[in-house]
Amino acid sequence: MIRHLIKLIWNKKRSHTLLIVEILASFLVLFGVMSLVTYNMGNYLKPIGFEYEKIWTINFSSNQDTTDVAGKMNLLYRKVAGYNEVESATRMSGNSPFSFSNSNTGISYKKTHTMSDIYNTDEHFAKTLGLNLIQGKWYGREDRVAKNTPVVINRATRDALFGTENPVGKVFDSENEDKWRIVGVVDYFKGKGEYTADKPAIFVLMDGKSGWEKTILAKVKPGTDANFEAKMIRELGAMAKDWTVEVTYMSDQRVNQHNFSLVPMIIFLIISVFLLINVAMGLFGILNLNIARRREEIGVRRALGATEGSIKSQFVGEMWVIAAFGIFIGLLFAVQFPIMSIFDLDPVIYIIAILLSVFIIFLIVTLCSYYPSRQAAKIQPAMALHEE
Repeated sequence: MIRHLIKLIWNKKRSHTLLIVEILASFLVLFGVMSLVTYNMGNYLKPIGFEYEKIWTINFSSNQDTTDVAGKMNLLYRKVAGYNEVESATRMSGNSPFSFSNSNTGISYKKTHTMSDIYNTDEHFAKTLGLNLIQGKWYGREDRVAKNTPVVINRATRDALFGTENPVGKVFDSENEDKWRIVGVVDYFKGKGEYTADKPAIFVLMDGKSGWEKTILAKVKPGTDANFEAKMIRELGAMAKDWTVEVTYMSDQRVNQHNFSLVPMIIFLIISVFLLINVAMGLFGILNLNIARRREEIGVRRALGATEGSIKSQFVGEMWVIAAFGIFIGLLFAVQFPIMSIFDLDPVIYIIAILLSVFIIFLIVTLCSYYPSRQAAKIQPAMALHEE
């Protein structure tokens, strides 16, 4: 049966070439979309690693002011932390969670090297964001007197550099030749949102003498409203004249990051839907044309005892063979991604994407060919032969 169907399709390969090309293009686009969806959903199912509700991000810009910026930032931090409406506050570098600012560096331990995001924070960062420590401790003021700069790493950094070895107390090198000593390890930390990967991250204890860390994160108490926000901005602005003060809610920043991550997936989905609609229209057109041209053949088969089910199976099977031609060519390209580890993604992501793409193509082919094949199966042999 399958051999017969392949022979039928091959004999009409010119009329089916365009449809095969459309199925091939649809499969490749679907493969890209499903890879992106699988990657994003795999990331989304993993914990983000920190709290973001009721946390305000306060960004300061000193503009042209260069006089004792670090001292003024320390005063501003103490002012924010001293409000009754603020449960906890922390000062850090500008690449705060959900921001569009990034900072990374190369790190190495023995012969292992990797890239890692780097965050300069104070000793209150873990408490304010509710980080989950799984090894060691979070650094404190007493760690500033240590010979090597104290840092806390996340699980991804530990796995990349140390594997199963306990990293607490280990000293490793950064790209700028600094020596960093690990005092603790936190669990997950996805600073750019749930849809991003849990990449290596390092939290470095800031010395408090630098004016570069001009971001304060404040965890406010429930019920804190815009009236307190306006009051805080007014008072902070009075303390640092000619400075710019901007307050954003971390939950709103999270939504912006989500939208940014979802845009490529939505664009690919629109393209794939457009291509699949073209495939569906092509299937309807080819089947209707085949049924019109082959009424005599259908009538003869019915007269010889062919059932409605066998007629439907033949036409659906022909469409499956056409789809298989396009998918087979697409598979030759798709399997290169897991084999060559393109984009450094887990091969399982590509395998799942391939299986989903094949399933969707065959599902659409089956649904689109079912109704025309059902109409063909209802052709009565006497009527078909009488028309001829």
